[in-house]
Amino acid sequence: MSFDERVLLAARTRFHNPGAERAVAGFSRLGQHGAVWLAIGVGGWAIDARRRAQWRRATGTVAGTYALNTAIKQIVRRPRPQLPGLPALTSTPTQLSFPSAHASTSVAGAISYARLGLPAVPLIVLAKGLALSRLYLGVHYPSDILAGGLLGALVAEVAR
Repeated sequence: MSFDERVLLAARTRFHNPGAERAVAGFSRLGQHGAVWLAIGVGGWAIDARRRAQWRRATGTVAGTYALNTAIKQIVRRPRPQLPGLPALTSTPTQLSFPSAHASTSVAGAISYARLGLPAVPLIVLAKGLALSRLYLGVHYPSDILAGGLLGALVAEVAR
């Protein structure tokens, strides 16, 4: 068993009960297609008229990260993890795993919105939670999460 598979197995078998699994699956849906990050950006754009251009750019960074992530998935074509006897606990829009769009959009969003003055700690907690929820639910390998996070950080830095 690879290191990726051992970490995934640990995440998929520890601290699980039906209530926790439902809660994590519901929470994880916030990150689907970068939705919560796009909503934060649109909210900032709507509320902060003085900095609309910066909010539009930051929101575009999240959307661009998602698009780039999707393109990379199509090139790499790594299948989602399959652990014997431990099916994934949520559905996914594709059967492709690398890199994690939850991780990439979360990191890009957290960095971009913190630069605009939103409190960094809650953004980081949200980003980490969304990324790690994918391990708990069994739909990503740890390396998918790491690669997604690095992609999000890179895009946020380039967009800066």
